[in-house]
Amino acid sequence: QVQLQESGPGLVKPSQTLSLTCTVSGDSLTTNYYFWTWIRQPPGKGLEWIGSIGYKGITYYSSSLKSRTSITWDTSKNQFTLQLSSVTPEDTAVYYCEGRYDSGWSLYDYWGQGTQVTVSS
Repeated sequence: QVQLQESGPGLVKPSQTLSLTCTVSGDSLTTNYYFWTWIRQPPGKGLEWIGSIGYKGITYYSSSLKSRTSITWDTSKNQFTLQLSSVTPEDTAVYYCEGRYDSGWSLYDYWGQGTQVTVSS
């Protein structure tokens, strides 16, 4: 069973960089057909895709957040990390990490429990 767990500060000051880590257990980040994703949900709004890193290490970003976003991984720790720079109160949200396995004939989707991040001075 694949499990994901987000970690990071719950409070970030405006203009600083938000940094969150997702620790994955039960499978390797580099296993074929996995994509590892960061998603957020601002209060009262729907889910927003932030970006993903694929099993080959290729990253994909939302066009609206691309200039402020970096997703990296540490395969030795089986963790992937989100950095979102120059945050504003509009970046306040519950942040989720997700792992999706799609081989074309099997599809599995795993989510972390989510972590609240508030941007405030």
